[in-house]
Amino acid sequence: MGEHIEFQSNGGTASGYLATPTMPGGPGIIVIQEWWGLVDQIRHTCDRFADAGFTALAPDLYHGTAVPLTEPDEAAKEMMALRMDQAAKDLSGAVEEVLRRTGRNEVGVIGFCMGGGLALVLGTQRPDTVKAIVPAYGLIPWPDAQPDYSKLAGAVQGHVAELDDFFTPEAARALEADLRALGKDVEFHHYEGVGHAFFNEDRPEAYDAAAAQLLWDRAVAFFHRHLD
Repeated sequence: MGEHIEFQSNGGTASGYLATPTMPGGPGIIVIQEWWGLVDQIRHTCDRFADAGFTALAPDLYHGTAVPLTEPDEAAKEMMALRMDQAAKDLSGAVEEVLRRTGRNEVGVIGFCMGGGLALVLGTQRPDTVKAIVPAYGLIPWPDAQPDYSKLAGAVQGHVAELDDFFTPEAARALEADLRALGKDVEFHHYEGVGHAFFNEDRPEAYDAAAAQLLWDRAVAFFHRHLD
């Protein structure tokens, strides 16, 4: 269903995986990778969004590098080596590409793990267009990437794993409280008995089918509510 494309990125080019719906005219979303890179599971997630009527683009923030799911230490190194200035350009370029392809002036964004943190970052960097933000167990480990949440214009739907040691429920509640204090449109969902990365079906040690389906249903409804 999808294809790998190149798109403009602030004077340069970037690449990513694009999945488009059978019937055009629906909203567009950006799908942001976990620390593994642009792997099959992220491509499959884009395909699922296309089946649900969305144009979905996952930018390749590692520029060709994908880490095997059995190598978390290597994935952590790639994540921490990510250049935030370049990532910001690639994400903004992806937004422009989706706007161009959909003919709309608003997009949504969903991200997982580090991608969830970057979804929030993108919401603060492109409040002009990003109107629905879904961070799934999202973390922001880069000191130079802490967002100015006062700039958020989009609604936020967060997804939190009860047994997550990376983005703990306590951290999620603190973030939710901060966003509410700023007057933002926010809802957070907590999933009992599951850990980090419970949405990733290619990681059987982490995946939880029931929680993943609930996250999916909530996110799709949220995007339709704010972007249709």
